[in-house]
Amino acid sequence: MKIGSHVLRNNLVLAPMAGVTDKPFRQLCKESGAGLLVSEMITSNPSLFNSRKTRRRLDHSGETSPIVVQIAGTDPQTMAAAARFNVRHGADIIDINMGCPAKKVCKVMAGSALMRDETRVAKILESVVNAVDVPVTLKIRTGWDKQKRNAPAIALLAERCGVQALTVHGRTRACGFRGKAEHNTVRQIKSSLSIPVIANGDIDSPEEAARVLKYSGADAVMIGRAALGRPWIFREISYYLETGSLPAPPTNDEIGRILNGHMESLYAFYGEYLGLRIARKHIGWYCRHKTDSKIFLTQVNQVQNCSTQLRAVREYFQTEANTDLAA
Repeated sequence: MKIGSHVLRNNLVLAPMAGVTDKPFRQLCKESGAGLLVSEMITSNPSLFNSRKTRRRLDHSGETSPIVVQIAGTDPQTMAAAARFNVRHGADIIDINMGCPAKKVCKVMAGSALMRDETRVAKILESVVNAVDVPVTLKIRTGWDKQKRNAPAIALLAERCGVQALTVHGRTRACGFRGKAEHNTVRQIKSSLSIPVIANGDIDSPEEAARVLKYSGADAVMIGRAALGRPWIFREISYYLETGSLPAPPTNDEIGRILNGHMESLYAFYGEYLGLRIARKHIGWYCRHKTDSKIFLTQVNQVQNCSTQLRAVREYFQTEANTDLAA
């Protein structure tokens, strides 16, 4: 699969997720087999460019190309300026967010709310595409609600404006994350476009990834929530698509090593105070299906220093590994 001049190593994409797809998580998913990684959403508001949060999101040191930065906003010229700003800071691809269903985003007419105004959509896409020399991609939902599933119209508009790849989440904005994602709309869009189309929504297993690719004809799949606490899902899907067989699941010992490495990356990136606190949610995701996880999480979430947090996680997964051996 290609986006502009960038040839991807496979057709598996990590979805942008606010508060999750920071540099440590992106790098971990890259090591685990993802072919493309999309950053957390960056505001187009220039007054926030120098905030600590945005400066962290602009840190791409050590990352391999192509670096994809997602931007959000409502004003065409401001979005164009944000695209230029991010290209100067290392972005190889600019992704435009018109898929976020969050109320705080939609209430200012950004994210998926933009799908209600196709004229504004066209102005934003044209402005951003003309502002930068790197490929511009777009993420949308199937529409604002079930009465207005206008994703096919916006897809055609995007291609005409010069967008070089399109991601479609198989729900309307009104759906949020409720119900089951549908990929009929992706299939319809793919049949009418020449640019790559990426299917997103409820792709949570190798079998589902294969099914969606076959059914929709999409060029790639985007994985979001299914990667939380399970970054190895990318290698599992890749193996399944290549062989038709499921790989052996990671052992508890391996999961413990992956999680400890992830935690150490968080400490290094955020510093000990923030790193320890951000690590807590990731520990929860890694442990959610494990033995006595509620008891363990209650205990580990009270820990106030990184070395103790690391040790607690190491000991927990070692106990889990010993249980495996005894079984």
